[in-house]
This record gives sequence, C-alpha cells and structure tokens, in this order.
Amino acid sequence: MSDSKATPSPATPDRHVELSGCCNFRDLGGYPTRDGRRTAWQRVFRADGLTNLTDDDLVVLEGIGIATVIDLRTDLETETRGRFPEHVEHIAYHHLPLTDTLPGEEQAPDWGDPAFVAERYRHMLADGAAPLSRAVGILADEANLPAVFHCSVGKDRTGVLAAVVLGLLGVPDDVIAQDYALSGAAMVRVLGRLEREYPDAHEIIDRYRPVILSADPASMRGLLDAIRAEYGSFEALAGALGIEAEVERLRGALLEPA
Repeated sequence: MSDSKATPSPATPDRHVELSGCCNFRDLGGYPTRDGRRTAWQRVFRADGLTNLTDDDLVVLEGIGIATVIDLRTDLETETRGRFPEHVEHIAYHHLPLTDTLPGEEQAPDWGDPAFVAERYRHMLADGAAPLSRAVGILADEANLPAVFHCSVGKDRTGVLAAVVLGLLGVPDDVIAQDYALSGAAMVRVLGRLEREYPDAHEIIDRYRPVILSADPASMRGLLDAIRAEYGSFEALAGALGIEAEVERLRGALLEPA
C-alpha cells in the first residue's frame, strides 16, 4: 500500500499519526478481511519507541484515547532508554519482551536479504510465543482499547506482533505485507533521529544501517509463508499458542462491517 491512508473516504482517519517524538506511529484500522469485514479504526496502533514523546504528543494520544501501551523491547532497552512516560498514570503499561537479544553487529549486513530477515522473524515468533499470546489477550479485552504496541523502531518485533494480530483477524497476507512495508519511509526518519540522539556513535549506527532500513515486503511474506508451512493456518497457530478463546474476543473487539 503506497498511500498513507486506506481507501479514500471523508470519514477515513489518517493511518499515520504525526508525533514529534515518534516516527512510526500508525493505525491498524481499515484493512479488509477475508469474511468481508475490516479492521476497526482507532482501536489498535503500532509504533516505534515512545520514550521521547513531548507534552504535545501526549495530548494527541489523550485525544485518541490510548488506554494501553505494550512494550516489546528487551529489559536492557527499557533500562538504558527508558519507557513510556511513567507519570501518565491513566495508561496501563505492559512490558512483554519479544526477544532477549538484539541483532549482532556481525549479522547487520545480512538484513538486506529478505530470506534472512524472514527467518529472524520466524525465530521471534517461536521464541516469543508467551509474550505474543499475552499481547493478543490484552488486545482482545475491550477495556484495554485503544492500545498501542511498540519496539524501538516499530518494524521488526512490532511487525511480527502486527502480522499475528492481523492474520488472526483474517486480513489477507498481501495486505499484511503491505502494512509492514509502510515502515520503510519511517525508517529514514528513525535513522535521522538516532544520528541526532547519538552524535558520537555514527560508526555504529552506520554499521546497523541495513538492519534499520530493511522493510522489504518479501521479508514479511516469508514469515507468513513460514507460518502457513508450519501450522497450516492462523487458526492453527492460535491453537498452538493456546489462545483460541482470545481470538474470538479479538475479532469481536477489532472488526467492523466494511
């Protein structure tokens, strides 16, 4: 999907939410499902790190009504970079690390290969079964919505959870891959932000440039193909994760007539 919005309509919200302290905050609403419905707008959002939000940004989130933040980053990331502003008491915060480790510097060049990235995502799915199941359970509860889940750049770990949620809702694979690819333009902004925040780390940031900038939809299609090859369907994946009941509630909370 090349446009930042779904099918044009006077009532269609912007998919991308413009914030000063966040580069990749966007709505997962408006996507078609195989049963003729669509994902509801302004119920679930995906994002990059939320540690640099300004007071004006928090006003925007308050206007959206964000009730829950799910943080997929590692313990080290939350310790060194902080977490969603703790003084915002009316927003529930859940720290659910999807992985214990980040890509090593020696692997950075391989992130230009969609097959390599898809395999990384497959491992995230397998190793992160417990936090993924917990996240789906949180999102399936109407009382927790609207919600946003995020990692550091809002592409990889966030992309895996987005794929699981959209897949369980019945969104076609091609649309899931298109949503993933929307991170591409935001990654350029993320890279610029990192360079400003860490002016003495240009060499390290440059080495990780392939990791940050990779947003090839083929990477996401590779993960989706792996899910279908291993489980057969997203319904079977839900069974393996033990979240069949949560999926029914998730669909009730996040789907609406097209």
